[in-house]
Amino acid sequence: MKRTALITGATGGLGKAFAGVFANNGFDLVLSGRNMEELEKTAKELTEKHGTKVLTVASDLAEDGGADRLFGKTVEKGIAVDVLVNNAGFADFGLFAGCDPKKQQEMIEVNVAALVRLTRLFLPGMLERGEGRILNVASLAAFQPGPLMACYYASKAFVLSFSVALSAETEGTGVTVTALCPGTMKTGFEKHASMAGKSMLFSSMKPIEARSVAEYGYRSLMRGKTIAVHGRKNRLLVFLTGIAPKRMSAKAVMRYQRPVA
Repeated sequence: MKRTALITGATGGLGKAFAGVFANNGFDLVLSGRNMEELEKTAKELTEKHGTKVLTVASDLAEDGGADRLFGKTVEKGIAVDVLVNNAGFADFGLFAGCDPKKQQEMIEVNVAALVRLTRLFLPGMLERGEGRILNVASLAAFQPGPLMACYYASKAFVLSFSVALSAETEGTGVTVTALCPGTMKTGFEKHASMAGKSMLFSSMKPIEARSVAEYGYRSLMRGKTIAVHGRKNRLLVFLTGIAPKRMSAKAVMRYQRPVA
């Protein structure tokens, strides 16, 4: 019997890459995102290439009840989700006092509240069946404060802490929880975060391909890793960040993310 993976934020970037990786490994899919046209395009490609069954669900997780509607669609279709990939998320760039408060609130709704709600909705079923996997996309940003992206870094710190706690709670149940922590990627992230041409972060660090991160995330998930940091240099950075005072880390991030001259 085929397993089913639900992937949020699947309209492009890392989410679309995840869809390809899971389809290539024999999973059927539930793909969620705000752009139905892009979801349908991805679904068609994967069905033709892999014979994958794909349910597409247009869902804005920033809206009140968005996570519940997505869960309700799987119940309506009688789909038992074996793997939940909480990938949806976005960022904003700039001094907190000058950022759009509506965008900041929507970021928290998507990056934190929707992730928590979806996990709460799907986890009990996994525990009842005695098997299941949850992959929460955090970030290298989870390991230090992030001036000029304060809410985004804080939201990813929440995702990391939440995932590690759930990993301990579910130990021995047949359900695993993994926090994937990638660095900069070629996903269009900087454009959506209003960083393009403004921050030194993407010019000073070479972005990696989303497919590479998705494949690493899949392997880590299947091995039951709790924290999966992609790349040797990134793992070294996490180690150094862990021993540095938070104030020092914040100043270092400020230097890397300062506006391009």
